[in-house]
Amino acid sequence: MTIASPTPSVPSVPSAARLRPCDLAALAGIGLRTRKLRSALSALGIAIGTGAIVAVLGLAASSEAGLLGEIARLGTNLLTVTNGQTFSGTTAELPVTAPGMIDRLPGVTSVQDIGAVTGINAYKSPLIPPIDSNALSVDAATLGLPAAAGSTLAQGRYLNAATARQPVAVLGATTARLLGIDRVRPGMRIQVGPGGTAGQWFYVAGILSPDPYAPEIDSSILVGFPAAEKYLGFDGHPSEIYVRTTDTEADVTRVDNLLGSQANPENPSQVNVSRPSDALTARADAQGALDTLFLGLGAVALLVGAIGVANIMIISVLERRSEIGLRRALGATRGQIRAQFLAEATLLSLAGGATGVIFGAATVTAYARTHAEAVVIPVGVWAGGLAAAIIIGAMAGLLPAIRAARLPPTRALWSV
Repeated sequence: MTIASPTPSVPSVPSAARLRPCDLAALAGIGLRTRKLRSALSALGIAIGTGAIVAVLGLAASSEAGLLGEIARLGTNLLTVTNGQTFSGTTAELPVTAPGMIDRLPGVTSVQDIGAVTGINAYKSPLIPPIDSNALSVDAATLGLPAAAGSTLAQGRYLNAATARQPVAVLGATTARLLGIDRVRPGMRIQVGPGGTAGQWFYVAGILSPDPYAPEIDSSILVGFPAAEKYLGFDGHPSEIYVRTTDTEADVTRVDNLLGSQANPENPSQVNVSRPSDALTARADAQGALDTLFLGLGAVALLVGAIGVANIMIISVLERRSEIGLRRALGATRGQIRAQFLAEATLLSLAGGATGVIFGAATVTAYARTHAEAVVIPVGVWAGGLAAAIIIGAMAGLLPAIRAARLPPTRALWSV
């Protein structure tokens, strides 16, 4: 009987210990805490770039929401008719009958107008030199002007059938500020006239809020048509007509095409017709172009921050050769070394990105609250900014991580 000799046992090679995500995060945190100043400066670059992106896009979204809300509140059915130019280049004159003619058009719901009183300025005191007029104009206005132009009263009252015949004025928002009037007080008066003691005292009845659709009203003093004719020598010709139509786009377009001929049948080419809501839309487009510029600057700052992350990771690999060699000698795999340094770069970018998002959101909130706008920060803005910071930071740390993983243990231990 043959007895088989036992085969020698081959010692089993222990498998490398798995590095759990929580262990990897703790290890990455230790690596960053040992170099606090350098890590903070690198994270600052990421924070500046991310904060700039969030702030720019957030401010753009808040401004756009404010403009769209303003357009929705005021409507897109307002058209304005103003004086054009004659063939000789002088300012044309709208006929006195223009508002009544426009009111006959189908689809028109309201027609109000103002008329510029030439050669007349307003002063808080007759002692003010006539040259210091602050570019304020005096306009005769109809009684339904605020509703048609989208204006609201900030203080006091607007003109009525009685005060329109008396020396009573309503101030635009800019006018009140330039005259140093912050509230309407009983018996408050301003001097209206060519300047000096030759002017006429007008009582202040109210102050208007800023008008986005009719900014020309903001810098004017509004008086009634009868009072302007009686006290200021006004000739009765309108200088700007505000036309409200029905809300349908077809009616707005049809009235827009007919306004010039209806306001001045003899010379329709000497009439300017515009739609104020288009100006707000154009302003939103202009802001969008400027926002793109600042967004590019934020992207550049984010790229500079990524370069800082790559720099600190490369230096970290050079300074930590002994640590890498010791860990490799104790059984750490190349993948674990690579994951450790990649996690450090990602954690550094995450900290910078989160700080930037908080800073950008705070900037948007402060600006919007100061300008009485809604705070709008789309989820895609802050989430995209944070994701961009993490991805760019991880890509910046990828090459140093690969370099650390390829470092031979024996060579790394030479520096011990």
